[in-house]
Amino acid sequence: MILMDTMTVQRTVEAILFAMGDAVACEDMAKSMEISEDEVRKACEALGEKYKNEDCGIRLIQIEDYYQLSSNPACYEYIKKISQIKKQAGLSSAAMETLSIIAYNQPVTKGTVEFIRGVDSSYSVNRLIERGFIDELGRAETPGRPILYGTTMEFLRTFGLKSLEDLPALPEKKESGDAEEDAN
Repeated sequence: MILMDTMTVQRTVEAILFAMGDAVACEDMAKSMEISEDEVRKACEALGEKYKNEDCGIRLIQIEDYYQLSSNPACYEYIKKISQIKKQAGLSSAAMETLSIIAYNQPVTKGTVEFIRGVDSSYSVNRLIERGFIDELGRAETPGRPILYGTTMEFLRTFGLKSLEDLPALPEKKESGDAEEDAN
């Protein structure tokens, strides 16, 4: 076990809860810090009191033996407004094009997306990751080991799909030898 003073334990617990975003088991925090579960519980109790006493914008909540940082209910209206503003910001046509390429070709590298689009797609890929529509699936077994991207459950939920099989079929290309018809 590592010897940690009380303030270090509190600071570390706070950082873990902030970074994870979801509820974290007391046992998992104790294992990661190599301290006892009782030390983690005491730190969580102290943090909870600190947030209450300082009238902070966040709260520490406990669900069974899990802990999570949560927003202060007094701030609900402002959080609601900002989340509506953020939701209203739709995807650009470039982001939609990038998302379509990833959805139909996954797992796919950014390089492949850029080859298909013919332009740099870094911004669109990052925006789609921020929105939770795509995620890293691993790395390709090619030189440089580029990241492979694919769609997420959030993508399916947002676009009303049960699975990737529900994606609309792509139109088939006509194969024609008539150059005049191709030009039209």
